[in-house]
Amino acid sequence: MFYDTFSSDYDRFVSWPGRLALEMPFLTSRLREIGAKSVLDAACGTGMHTLALAQAGFEAAGADLSAGMIARAHENAQAVGLETPFKVAGFGELAAAFGAASFEALFCLGNSLPHLLTPQLLSAALADFSLVLKPGGLVIIQNRNFEAVMMKRQRWMEPQSAREGQTEWLFQRFYDFEPDGLLTFNVVTLRREETGNWVQSVQSTQLRPLLSAELQVAFQEAGFESISCYGDLTGSAFNPETSGNLVVVARRVGRLRSNI
Repeated sequence: MFYDTFSSDYDRFVSWPGRLALEMPFLTSRLREIGAKSVLDAACGTGMHTLALAQAGFEAAGADLSAGMIARAHENAQAVGLETPFKVAGFGELAAAFGAASFEALFCLGNSLPHLLTPQLLSAALADFSLVLKPGGLVIIQNRNFEAVMMKRQRWMEPQSAREGQTEWLFQRFYDFEPDGLLTFNVVTLRREETGNWVQSVQSTQLRPLLSAELQVAFQEAGFESISCYGDLTGSAFNPETSGNLVVVARRVGRLRSNI
């Protein structure tokens, strides 16, 4: 599995201090606006958003389909002295894993939903989101802005690098545009010790480019309202041609008890 293999390098690939400093103010302010205390981080990866939410005082839990990612999340929780609940559960399995109406908010960040390769799988995932949320619960989705990717055929992304002691890593990401409309997402990892030769590996997985119009309709059909789109997790306006992300914020139909 792509993410089981990539889990050992994922926290090197992501510059977490900078990313969390940029994104957490928007996320936590949205939670506090509605008085939400409990939040599920779906497709949580190595759990860094989940742990940041727990450290900010929220009742946070994480879920991911990748057992490798969840193992890393447990290690990260132990490193900061937290007993945050993490479970191996994919889209469509969240309500079964945690119980219906268990959370006041749900986040799905890091371009995770595009791994659902059919409209039917997307609908099932959003129905699961609705089921695991309390009425009035908040959902925030962060995807790549595929309007710009598809319009401009944006194949390459910025390379990432990391160094630990004498070991150095380089990560290069790019898309292959497939005839059926899907994308193959490739990550090339290069690693070398001191000044030795680079050793490379490649992992690939498929994505379905989700556009804003489809997502808004899918959210409405799954029982969400007050749907808004942003260009990133600072709350900038969404521009289909220039935004780096497509962030969707919506509320499950109903009203949170904490707001009564």
